[in-house]
Amino acid sequence: MPSILESLAPDARVPVEGFAYVDASTPLVLRCRAGDRRAPAELYRLYAKAMLNVSFRITGSQEEAEDVLQEAFVSAFRDIGHYKGESSFGAWLKRIVINRSLNRVQQRRLTVVRLDDVTIGDGRDWADDDEAAEGVGAWAWLREHDGDDTDRRVQQVRRALHLLPDGYRVVLTLYLLEGYDHAEIGEILGITESTSKSQYSRARKRLLELVLAQQPHADALRHP
Repeated sequence: MPSILESLAPDARVPVEGFAYVDASTPLVLRCRAGDRRAPAELYRLYAKAMLNVSFRITGSQEEAEDVLQEAFVSAFRDIGHYKGESSFGAWLKRIVINRSLNRVQQRRLTVVRLDDVTIGDGRDWADDDEAAEGVGAWAWLREHDGDDTDRRVQQVRRALHLLPDGYRVVLTLYLLEGYDHAEIGEILGITESTSKSQYSRARKRLLELVLAQQPHADALRHP
């Protein structure tokens, strides 16, 4: 899965006076602080696409993601003096994007999905049916057939991701794509670490079912 949906790559770390480490954007950050009016535009070009993708994966809305992107950059440039270099600028900016994206989702009354409410299509409780939830080797089947049409499979996974309930999509995105652990996700969302783990597990199972539903022989895969 990580190979299908891209996540931000860690920045190279180089010691520098006044910062824990720097990345390729550090000279631009310093120029921003010095009042160079061209530096913000260069930082925007450097990070906008990746941050738009981060927000879109959380909000599930291109329009909301674009709004979040603008808000996040305005906030980052306004508060750039607060950036202490304890993480890469990209990681600092990404946290702003994630927080603002979550605010958007929470305005839609994001709730953790109840564990007894997870049913798929045919009415079976796939969250509690381990054999069905694991797809009876379906993940292996998908991997085996990825070579058939990788681009098509990427699109199927992307569609499935955005069909997930908000609560599932957010936890799965933060853990699988953005690299946060469950303790950090719990802190971000105001839930327990164990709840984050449960949500992630069920999100993966639900995602699998949604991907399988797009396959030509979906019924055979679900009911061997």
